[in-house]
Amino acid sequence: MQVAGGGGGDAVQLLGRDRECRVLESVLDTVRTGQGATLVVRGPIGVGKTRLLAYLEESASGCVVTRASGAEPERELAYAGLQMICAPMVSLVGQLPGPQRDALQVALGLAPGVAPDRFLVGLAVLSLMAAAAETRPLLCVVDDAQWLDRASVGTLAFVARRLQAEPVALVFGIRDETSQVELEGLPALQVDGLDDKDALALLTAAIPGRIDQQVRDQIVAESRGMPLALLELPRGLSQAELAGGFRTPGAGAVVGRIEQSYQRRLGQLPADTRLLLLLASAEPVGQVPLLWRAAARLGIGVDAAAPAVADGLVEIGARVRFAHPLLRSVVYREAGADERRTVHRTLAEVTDASDDPDRRAWHRAQAATAPEEDVAADLERSADRAQARGGLAAAAAFLDQASALTPDPARRAQRALAAARAKNLAGAPEEALSLLRAAELGPLSELDHARAEVLRGQIAFAWGRARDAPQLLLKAARTLERLDSPPARKTHLETLSAALFAGLFTGRLGADDVQREVAMAALDAVRAADRPPGLGLLLEGLATYLIDGYVAAAPILKQALRAHRDIQPDLEQDLRWIDLAVWAAIDLWDDESWHELAERELRFVRESGVLSMLPIALMVRIYLHVVTGELAEAESLLAEAGAATDAMRTEFSPYPECHYAALQGRYVHARRLIDTAAAGERFRGQGNGLAVVPVTSAVLGNGTGRHAEALDAALRVTGDHPADLAAVNWALPEAVEAGVRGGSRPAAVEALRRLSEITRASGTDWALGVEARSRALLSSGTEAETLFAEAIDRLGRTRMKVDLARAHLLYGEWLRREDRRRSAREHLQTAHALFTAMGVEGFAERAARELEAADGVARGPASNPAQNLTLQELQVATLARDGYTNPEIGTRLFISPRTAEWHMSKIFAKLGITSRRALRDALPRSAG
Repeated sequence: MQVAGGGGGDAVQLLGRDRECRVLESVLDTVRTGQGATLVVRGPIGVGKTRLLAYLEESASGCVVTRASGAEPERELAYAGLQMICAPMVSLVGQLPGPQRDALQVALGLAPGVAPDRFLVGLAVLSLMAAAAETRPLLCVVDDAQWLDRASVGTLAFVARRLQAEPVALVFGIRDETSQVELEGLPALQVDGLDDKDALALLTAAIPGRIDQQVRDQIVAESRGMPLALLELPRGLSQAELAGGFRTPGAGAVVGRIEQSYQRRLGQLPADTRLLLLLASAEPVGQVPLLWRAAARLGIGVDAAAPAVADGLVEIGARVRFAHPLLRSVVYREAGADERRTVHRTLAEVTDASDDPDRRAWHRAQAATAPEEDVAADLERSADRAQARGGLAAAAAFLDQASALTPDPARRAQRALAAARAKNLAGAPEEALSLLRAAELGPLSELDHARAEVLRGQIAFAWGRARDAPQLLLKAARTLERLDSPPARKTHLETLSAALFAGLFTGRLGADDVQREVAMAALDAVRAADRPPGLGLLLEGLATYLIDGYVAAAPILKQALRAHRDIQPDLEQDLRWIDLAVWAAIDLWDDESWHELAERELRFVRESGVLSMLPIALMVRIYLHVVTGELAEAESLLAEAGAATDAMRTEFSPYPECHYAALQGRYVHARRLIDTAAAGERFRGQGNGLAVVPVTSAVLGNGTGRHAEALDAALRVTGDHPADLAAVNWALPEAVEAGVRGGSRPAAVEALRRLSEITRASGTDWALGVEARSRALLSSGTEAETLFAEAIDRLGRTRMKVDLARAHLLYGEWLRREDRRRSAREHLQTAHALFTAMGVEGFAERAARELEAADGVARGPASNPAQNLTLQELQVATLARDGYTNPEIGTRLFISPRTAEWHMSKIFAKLGITSRRALRDALPRSAG
């Protein structure tokens, strides 16, 4: 690594940049005080971003400096940018904790292994940078970030958002007209053109001799204050034109005029020098030994570089650096196609196939003049390596190029289909559909045609109008039945999932024929298999439910969940069924299976890098946190879900946030979210959503005492969506409570009858506890009291603390109406304390009103020593209290050990303690 000295750079080239320089210097001041800093430098082409970043490096006295520059040809090579940034620090990788070390080695291509968890890669880079900054602050400069590969920019953005107590600065340069969504929201410095005064000063300093005033003013006007234009535009003018004013005003955009200047300068160089520059432009990493090996093979000597260096077009030191990225583009674009293929072929020949097989494959592809199977196979192997590192976008790009270079039409179509599948998994559905259409133009086999239909259905399900997906998937599944039984069963499962989410099994959408067709086809597929495993049981259970009802299906679904909880299937297969298994657990009121499977699903999605499934995995996990009253955890994951869907340019499911708002009891805010969600679900055709959203309305109504509104919402679910079991599970108890409290006893009795049929078939403590609570509302005397006690006992053994608190609330309300005020106050106070601790303010306010009516006082939560801690400080303190070390805390919370230590010092100060041992008393477990 380089340790920077002092220096302030070339004062001429930094005219008019006082404000920008102060911002950059403040970044260095921050890291020199031991804190992290991040900055994104934005501006148009030629405004001087690269020069400002150079000024930053020159000013970084005493700092360790590492840099990378994005290159357009490398944007599809997974972790290519990260390799450049981490190369000077690679000797420190062995110091990282084992899982981080292994993940980073795989990502950087230093070791084989399965695709690493991208969050773990980010944490490893954060730890690596923290280690590199132990003795000196670390400055990481990334120029032309718009051309960084997706995996690298995602990792560096992850690190940038977590720099706190590490003396590390991450500074990016990016063009205005481009975007890297991962960098949005980071601190930014906008760089604009110079004002006329400074532009004139720069022009005067850069051009010796006399300049006619009109010519000078014209150049300043045409440059629009862009420093690069001020330096390049005059190069095309003779001394007579500059001094005498005899020139024709330029035409065209500023960038085009700059390119013309570069073209003129290149045209004046010797042929060998131009060819050497073309080699350098085609080798985006800037490796000098590789450049000279390639040059020697083409008969170019070292002295060929001298004219370009003398003219300031290029620097050749530790790396090759062009004067401006635009110049690299001009050099490459100005060369003829044959010349470009020649240099790529030469670069491929001198690139070591064992050390850098992917760049060699890329150069070979660029050199190809016609389809060539050997080259296509090389690209396909690169795709396999990229996917193993978690670079799905890179794998898709390699496969796309491999398809184009495949001479055999059938093999070409197969590779296009594989590229389409990778694009979809990488979160690019439109590009996936384009590749899919290309694949279908080729002579696909019947099996591959079926696979294409599966992919089209998956895209429709995840990204488009979900109601189109079941028919597409069913058609594919029937074809697969005749060809290959296991894929057929998996596709039938996807068909059931798509149909359930689309709401095609609800009488409201009038799709009974589709319901029977899909379910019968699924059952036939299961019966055709020998001894179906967990996947077959899940498929059979869901199909049986759709045909014969819940009571008949419940035993089969229970077996399926036991099978899925007891075994650890293959990762790729697991992601195909695990989401539907989660919903089966919810349908069965099995909170433990819901917890275990949702946690496994989220972990598997993160490990595989399959972004297309991340929103669904987050949704089911967030929903669990919401209904169990873990609202802080839900809020944290909601923030992650927002970032993920922003990066994928899609929308996150509105259900968890609606339910979250309903429990908080902020009526106007929650009502707005619910109405917006309902309108969106009607537009997308998501029948499942149309059922779930009214359940949230019912919770909101019961929590805020609007029981008539709650009953109306609950009955819409149970009447219009009778087969949407997850929604019915939650709507029926809301209907019972709203009916009893709102004076509609017949509706409550009917809801209880239906609820009992479901909960007794389920048999879990959650199900039977909710049924006992609901039945108690319609009972009296000793029977009611016994049922309330049963509900509290059963729900106390589950994760469902909101339902437990509601049981205490309803019992307390019943006791007050029985004029047993002392006992009522006990249960109402318990309910109020539970609701308040969870942040379920709607029901907490209802409990407070009942307490007041029972001559009690709603006590606020007990004094909590952790109330002054931030959310992250509380997470750190809780883990430290439970015995985790700083490195272990860092791994759990995706922060560096140094940041964990920094948080601990703040925690000690806020809690007034001096040791970790004191956390046990200062932070009781109930506070965590």
